Amino acid sequence: MSARVEDPEAVHRAGFACFVGRPNAGKSTLTNALVGQKVAITSNRPQTTRHTVRGIVHRPDAQLVLVDTPGLHKPRTLLGERLNDVVRTTWAEVDVIGFCLPANEKLGPGDRYIVKELAEIRKTPKIAVITKTDLVDSKTLAEQLIAVDRLAQELGFEWQQIVPVSAVGGKQVELVADLLVPLLPESPPLYPEGDLTDEPEQVMVAELIREAALEGVRDELPHSIAVVVEEMLPRENRPADKPLLDIHANVYIERPSQKGIIIGPKGSRLKEVGTKSRRQIEALLGTPVFLDLHVKVAKDWQRDPKQLRKLGF
Repeated sequence: MSARVEDPEAVHRAGFACFVGRPNAGKSTLTNALVGQKVAITSNRPQTTRHTVRGIVHRPDAQLVLVDTPGLHKPRTLLGERLNDVVRTTWAEVDVIGFCLPANEKLGPGDRYIVKELAEIRKTPKIAVITKTDLVDSKTLAEQLIAVDRLAQELGFEWQQIVPVSAVGGKQVELVADLLVPLLPESPPLYPEGDLTDEPEQVMVAELIREAALEGVRDELPHSIAVVVEEMLPRENRPADKPLLDIHANVYIERPSQKGIIIGPKGSRLKEVGTKSRRQIEALLGTPVFLDLHVKVAKDWQRDPKQLRKLGF
């Protein structure tokens, strides 16, 4: 009986990749598709992502840790400046950068600004990911692929790869992982098998509430919404087979006039936010939840360093 010979070429890789791009470029949707579970909230509102979210992709040959970052943008508030700082700090720490560009929007000044900054980061390999390909025809997609290739050449570097993808349609999602993995360093796994994110549950719950609150609000309001989970405790004296988790959370807005928009007529809108987010929270935590939501005013919190600290920024 012959002894089994290990393949000397079979190495394990592990490391960090981040997706960058302007707001609403499909970064969070792609992160969720690669992980296979929702770890980052999504919305068609710009600047939905407010902090780095790590999603972990486990493969036999590799562990790919995806760092979803806020969209880089021209800041108008202290919060905006801090979000941009988060993005740039992340770029400096990852092993590979994926630049996301929607297929259905022409290259704009925001994209050029980001790619120009990426060109300065010489040592880190970069791939271009053309997202939302399900929204365009083949001619438009080809034009976008050529445009993003040309932009890198103009700025004196080359993308390691350019890959079109539809995270919603599930097209070429695995290929993105296949292209990122060889660019990671050789390393044992960085996280235990089965972990899909290192986000604290309390933060994920707050984000799911904020995602529900973002739906259908007026254009000026999304940036003003912040959510803090004050308490998550199992209800006492419940039978073991019928647990209940009590979650108390505050939805913060910046002005008293915004309170009525969030609460809605006779509390209808807040009730809807609670119902939608509770379903998502129960799916995430695997337990029934009682969700207690309150709306509070934190005056001009996006510009106030003290308020930003209190709200976790």
